[in-house]
Amino acid sequence: MEKFSSITTIYMGKDALADAVGGARRVFIVSDPFMVSSGKISYVTDYLKGTGAEYEIFSDVQADPDIETVAAGTARIVEFKPDHVVVLGGGSPIDAAKAIVFFAHQQGAIPPCPFTAIPTTSGTGSEVSSFAVITDHKKNVKYPMVDDSLLPTSAVLNAELVMSVPPKVTADAGLDVLTHAIEAFVSTNRTDFTDAMAEKAIKLIYRYLLTVYQEPDNYEARQRVHNASCMAGIAFSNAGLGLNHAMAHTLGAKFHIAHGRANAILLPYVMSFNAGCATQLTETAQRYAKIAYLCDISTASVRQSALNVIRTIRSWTKKMDIPPTIKAAGVSTEDFQAELPEMVEDALADACLTSAPRRCTKEDIRQVFENAYIGKLP
Repeated sequence: MEKFSSITTIYMGKDALADAVGGARRVFIVSDPFMVSSGKISYVTDYLKGTGAEYEIFSDVQADPDIETVAAGTARIVEFKPDHVVVLGGGSPIDAAKAIVFFAHQQGAIPPCPFTAIPTTSGTGSEVSSFAVITDHKKNVKYPMVDDSLLPTSAVLNAELVMSVPPKVTADAGLDVLTHAIEAFVSTNRTDFTDAMAEKAIKLIYRYLLTVYQEPDNYEARQRVHNASCMAGIAFSNAGLGLNHAMAHTLGAKFHIAHGRANAILLPYVMSFNAGCATQLTETAQRYAKIAYLCDISTASVRQSALNVIRTIRSWTKKMDIPPTIKAAGVSTEDFQAELPEMVEDALADACLTSAPRRCTKEDIRQVFENAYIGKLP
C-alpha cells in the first residue's frame, strides 16, 4: 500500500505566527541559547506578550541534542502543562522539541496540544517531517526517531528569520536539503506525490542556493530555498531516505561534523555507488539522469547525465568552501581507520537504509566510506 501524509499546516508571510499560534494561553517555547541571547526569541515572545498569553522558555538545546536534554525538557514541559508548544530554531531545537513532546505524551503527562515549528535555517525540513535525531554523546551514536506523532501540527515559513544565517550554515543546510530531495527521489518508497515535492525542491535548490550563498541579503532567493527545505522535508518524511543519511549519522557522531556538512561530503560518493558508475549502471542511474534533465544538464547518455549531477554537486562544495573529502574535513587517517568498522556497523543498522535504492553489504559501505575519505570518484 502506498501512503502520502501531509498533516502539518504551513503558514507563510508576515502574519503567519498569529495564524499558527493565535488563541494559545499557555505556551511552552523550545529554542537554543543563541536565539535567546541574540533576542531573536522576541519574534515569538513579543507576540505572546501582546496577546496576554503565559509562556515558559526552555533554551538549553545545543547542537546534536542529547538524551539528557530531552529528559530535562520533558520534565519542564510536564511541570508547565502548556496548551500550545512552539519551537524556534534550526534542526537541533526542532528535533529536541519533537522528542520532548513525544515522551511527554507517551507518559500521559500532558494532553495532546498544538505544536508549531518555526525553522530559522533552511535545511532540515524537520518542521514537516516525522523524523528526529537524538544523540548519545557517551556512546557517540545518533538515534533516528521515526513516528507520525513527531509531526508538528503547524509550521511557520518566514524568510526574514533566515536572512542573517552565515554563509557556512547556508551551505551546509542547503546541501542537506538537496540530499533530502535526492534520497527521497530515488527511494524505494517514492510515489508520484513525493516525486512532485522532491523535484520542485531540487529545481529550487539548483536555481537559488548559490545565489543565497553569494548574496545573503537576497530575500527572494532566501524564501525559495526556505520553501525548498520544507518541500524536501515532506518528500523524505513520506518516502524515506537512504545510505547517505545512514552514513552521515555515524560520521557526524564520531567526528563531530555538522549533519548537513557530513551529508554534503558523502553525497557524490553515495550517488556514484547507487548509480553503479564504477561498475554496471543501475536503475537509480536513470533517476539521477532525470535530475540532470530537471536541471538542464542532461545528455543522451544516462551515465554521463548521472555524472553531470555528481560533478555539479562537487563543484558546488568547492564554491561554498565545503571539504570535498572526509580527510579534508580534518579527520586523520589513524582516527578514520580506528572508527571505520563501527561506522560501517552503525550505517548498516540505521533505519534510513531500509528505503535505499541499492542493497549494500558491509563491504560496500566500507568502500564508500574509504572513497569519500580519499576522494575517489569515477
